[in-house]
Amino acid sequence: MLHHLDFIELAHYADDSRGIRFLKDLDTRIGGRHVLLADAVIDTGMTMHYLVRSLTIRSPASLQITTLFERPYRRLVEDLPVRYVGFTIPDEFFVGYGFELDGRYRNLPDLRLVR
Repeated sequence: MLHHLDFIELAHYADDSRGIRFLKDLDTRIGGRHVLLADAVIDTGMTMHYLVRSLTIRSPASLQITTLFERPYRRLVEDLPVRYVGFTIPDEFFVGYGFELDGRYRNLPDLRLVR
């Protein structure tokens, strides 16, 4: 079985009507392939929902979602098929472990609550 890793970058415009757009699309065709989308955090689900709809029209054999953190109580999309969840986290702001605030704290080896 051949595995492939690819990246997508999306931009979300919360303050205007253009919605979401691709900044970087897949370099690989996904038709007939099993696809696992990985995201760090899923909150409202709006961006992931847009991505799932955009990729479904490319006819993957399957399309599943995994996330390290989720906040299901903030979800605005009911039919988002999040298959694998690392942790459900509270509605608070965290930094560290790759998450940043104003370009800082991304390199912390653990998650820390910003108060």
